[in-house]
Amino acid sequence: MTRLLLCICLLPLAGCEPLAISLLGTGAASALRYTMWDGVTYRTFTAPAPDVKHSTLAALERMGIKHESTQPFEYGEIITAQTATREIHIEVEPISERATRVRIAAKNGGFWYDNATATEIVAQTERLLVETAARGGSSRTTGSF
Repeated sequence: MTRLLLCICLLPLAGCEPLAISLLGTGAASALRYTMWDGVTYRTFTAPAPDVKHSTLAALERMGIKHESTQPFEYGEIITAQTATREIHIEVEPISERATRVRIAAKNGGFWYDNATATEIVAQTERLLVETAARGGSSRTTGSF
């Protein structure tokens, strides 16, 4: 009888399981951060800045996005790229010798930002970093880093 009463009391909680699983998935995705208001995507990689820069440039090439310029700024470098409908600004900022923060803003005209494109640039950069590490090499390039 006690078990039956306990089961009846716990029955309403059965609907919480899908919610809990969803929340766990949300926590796993928190490595990639973006804000809804300004459309900027952030990610910190455990890799040296030259490797991240090289992988980011390779990701742009892989995606068919034209690299326009690379300019230094106070904390690192800004990569500018463009498509027919997007203007992309990527900040590569060394945090330490082995950690690099990337900030990507993909603007699609006017006041609107494209989080999907910025997120895909991060994903492609990560894939290329993993591929480079699997080959046992470094993608270090010459430059300001």
